[in-house]
Amino acid sequence: MNKLLQGTCLLLFAFLVSCSNQKNTAETATPTNEYFALPEKGVQDGGVQMVPIQTGKGTFKVWTKRVGNNPKIKLLLLNGGPGATHEYFECLENFLPAEGIEFIYYDQLGCGNSDNPKDTAMWDLPRYVEEVEQVRKTLNLGPDNFYLLGHSWGGILAMEYALKYQQNMKGLIISNMMASAIDYGKYADEVLAKQMDPQVLAQVRDIEARKDFQNPKYMELLMPNFYAKNVLRLPLEEWPEPVNRSFAKMNQSFYVTMQGPSEFGISGKLEKWDRKADLKNLTVPTLSVGAEFDTMDPKHMEWMAAQVQNGSYLYCPKGSHMAFYDDQQTYMKGLISFMKGVNEGQKEVKLQ
Repeated sequence: MNKLLQGTCLLLFAFLVSCSNQKNTAETATPTNEYFALPEKGVQDGGVQMVPIQTGKGTFKVWTKRVGNNPKIKLLLLNGGPGATHEYFECLENFLPAEGIEFIYYDQLGCGNSDNPKDTAMWDLPRYVEEVEQVRKTLNLGPDNFYLLGHSWGGILAMEYALKYQQNMKGLIISNMMASAIDYGKYADEVLAKQMDPQVLAQVRDIEARKDFQNPKYMELLMPNFYAKNVLRLPLEEWPEPVNRSFAKMNQSFYVTMQGPSEFGISGKLEKWDRKADLKNLTVPTLSVGAEFDTMDPKHMEWMAAQVQNGSYLYCPKGSHMAFYDDQQTYMKGLISFMKGVNEGQKEVKLQ
């Protein structure tokens, strides 16, 4: 073959490969024109929708914000605390839009941008379950597209919601939350407390015994010795701004009513909450997320995935309670793979 002909063949081959690659890319690329479409008419407000919530004490409004459009995957986010805000989920913006996954921020009643009735009687788990159901209906989420992610306290709420309304769902993600507040309390006492410096623990226990939770020394001890090791494993000065912004807005009334004032275990309304025996009733595809350094026992989360009828487990070896920051690549890859797998018809998704 002469050099001219050889060169022509190489150019032709390169052209064909290029066309093939372009075709494959076109087939798999996110359809940004659809993802960022504007389904609403009139003045655009960034996808924000205030959802009216009917309660026994009147009508209130909760804040939601949609990011993107995907008729097959719509992920509603339930933040933790209890009493934090949607804002610490903002890291999802760096991952989900690129995959074409629609997600919806949502501040629960009493949190963030939503109404705050300032009534502790309304900080009640069954009432929040009905609130989520009202949000679902208003946002037109259903069994063909509705994924629910609950983190921490949001995981308790997500489990309770699914046990009552799983027929309305396509997928459930329980992130960094055990199925028993009782077991969580034991893990805090028998594992987490023993990992702490004994002198620091003694001071923490002394403050708790005196119920002196407003003592600034309490958080001074806990932030470097507990939070920076088990809640978000980064130096405190490097904590992401959305996390600090969310935590700064914590509804303390909501938090103490449900969780109790102590950081070790639960002593509020949720103290005796336990749904271990009911996990077997969950048929919706369910992802349980655990992390090595979490405040929650990762072995318990793995066990949970085996108890539900269609369970998957995601383990974050470098992560803590907020593994979507401190083991971010593992968390996001697993979350995305789970939702896409369920969307393709899988009941259980192997992630590792």
